[in-house]
Amino acid sequence: MKPETASTGSPQPVALFADLRQIRTLLTGLFILGSIYALYFSRDFILPVILAFLLALMLTPIVRFLRRRGIPEPLSATLLVVISVTLIFGTGYFLSGPVIDLANNASSIGYRLTERLAELRHPFDRLMQISAEVQRVTQSTQEPGVQRVVMAQPGILSQAASNVLSAGTTAAITFVLSLFLMASGSMFYEKIVQSFARMSEKKRALRIVYDVEREISHYLLTVALINGGLGLAIGLGLWAIGMPNPAVWGVAAALLNFLPYIGAALTIILVTIISLITFPSFAFALVAPAYVLACDIIEGQFVTPVVVGRRLEINAVSIFIAVAFWSWLWGIIGALIAVPLLVVIKVFCDHFDSLRHIGNFLAAQQSHDSEEVAEEAK
Repeated sequence: MKPETASTGSPQPVALFADLRQIRTLLTGLFILGSIYALYFSRDFILPVILAFLLALMLTPIVRFLRRRGIPEPLSATLLVVISVTLIFGTGYFLSGPVIDLANNASSIGYRLTERLAELRHPFDRLMQISAEVQRVTQSTQEPGVQRVVMAQPGILSQAASNVLSAGTTAAITFVLSLFLMASGSMFYEKIVQSFARMSEKKRALRIVYDVEREISHYLLTVALINGGLGLAIGLGLWAIGMPNPAVWGVAAALLNFLPYIGAALTIILVTIISLITFPSFAFALVAPAYVLACDIIEGQFVTPVVVGRRLEINAVSIFIAVAFWSWLWGIIGALIAVPLLVVIKVFCDHFDSLRHIGNFLAAQQSHDSEEVAEEAK
C-alpha cells in the first residue's frame, strides 16, 4: 500500500511553494543589500547622474516653453545650463567671504554664545565635572606599558584639495549630462515607444512617461522657485532687522528648505545662535528666529500646499527615513535630494497598478479605502 501522503499529494506542493517563497524572500533581501552596497561605493558616478536627471527634469518645462516660441532645444538647453552655472558659482563666490569668516570665527562664536547662556549652564556643571572625572580615571587606569595608537590623518590642505576636485568633477558631469538630456528632445520617448510591439502598449507607455515627467518637472521647478522666494524673503527680513550676513542665511534657508521640517529647524537654530551673540537684548535677539519661523509656517502651511497641491505630499515618517538613509549614504547632497527622489518614486508608482500600494504608503493623505478600513477596525 502507498503512503497516505503520496496518495493525496498535497504536502509536497505546499512544501515546495513554501520553499520557493523563502528563496524569493532571501533573493529579494540579497538584492536590496547589494543595491545599497552598490549605491554607496559607486556614489562618485551615480550621484552626478541623478543630479543631472533631476536638474534636467526641473528645467524641462522651460525648454518646452521656449521650443513653442521657436527656440530650438539645444540652444535653450545650453542657455539654461550656462545661466545655472553662472548663478550657482556666482552665488558661491559672493558668499565665500562671509562663510569663511563664520568658519574662522566659530570658536569665538561658541565662546560668546556660552557667555550669553551662562545662567542656563549651572544645572549641567555637576554633570560635566562627573564626566571629566570619569575620563581622568579611565586614562589613569591604563597600563603603563601600553601605548595608544593614533592613525595618522591626511592634512587639511590635501583633504580640501581632494574635496574641491571631487566637487568640481561632480558639477561638471551634472551640468554636461543635463545639457545632453535637455538638448536630446524627444529621443528618449522615441526609444521607449520602439521598445513595445503593439500600438496600445506604445500609447500607454508614452502616456505614462509624459505624465510622470510633467508632474515631476512641475514639482521640482515649483519647489525650487518657492524655496528661492523663501530665501529672498528671509534674507531681506534679516537685513531689515540688522542681522549680519543676511544673504548667507537667505541662501541657507533656501537650500535647507529642501529638507522638510529638518531644514527649517536647522535654519532657525543657526539664526538664533547668531542673533543671540549679535544683539545685546534677549527680547530683540528672538525677533530674527521668530521672523524665520513665521516665514517657514507661511510657506509650509499655505504657499506650498496651494501651489504644488496636496497630492504630491509625502508623509513625515517617510521623509525622516529617506533623509536619514540618503544622508548616511551620500552625505549632505543625499539629504538635499532625498525628498525629490521620494516624489519621483511616488509619482512613478502611482501610474502602475502593481506599485500603487507603495505610492499610497508614501502619501501624506489617507486614501478613501484606508479610511474605511480604519473606521471598521475601530
